[in-house]
Amino acid sequence: MTANKRIVLSSDHAAIDLRNTIADHITAKGYEAVDIGPTTPESTHYPKHGEAAARKVASGDCALGIILCGTGQGIMMSANRVDGIRCGVCSEAFSARMIREHNNANMLSIGARVVGQDLALHIVDAFLDAEFEGGRHATRVDMMEAIEG
Repeated sequence: MTANKRIVLSSDHAAIDLRNTIADHITAKGYEAVDIGPTTPESTHYPKHGEAAARKVASGDCALGIILCGTGQGIMMSANRVDGIRCGVCSEAFSARMIREHNNANMLSIGARVVGQDLALHIVDAFLDAEFEGGRHATRVDMMEAIEG
C-alpha cells in the first residue's frame, strides 16, 4: 500500500449505513476514511457520488476509493468515466483481490443490496490487503489506459 493511506468513500442513499460501517472498519485498520457523503437518506443520484469520489482518487488526494450503491454497478460505471480510474464491482473477496493484483484497480464498488455487512467487510479487506503484481499485468493495464473514449 502506498504511503497515502487516505481512502475516499461515497455512496447513494441506498448504501449510507454500509458505507458508515466500512468507514469505521478501515479507520480501525489504520486508514484515513475521507467520507464525502451523502449523510441523509433522501433519494440522491449515484453518478454524482461516483464521479466525486473518482476525482479524489484521480487527483491523488486519496490513494483508493470505495463506493457503494444498491447494486454497485451504476456508481462503478460513473467512476470509470473519470480518466485514470479503474474501478470494479465485487460481491465476493476473490474478485476484490484480483482487481488489485491484476488490474491495479484504484477503486472498489460494492452493492449494498447485494451483499451483507460481514461479506462487505471481507471484500474490503481483500481489496486493501492485495497489491498490484506488475509484470505482464502492467502491460495490460497500460493498454487499458491507452484506450481513448
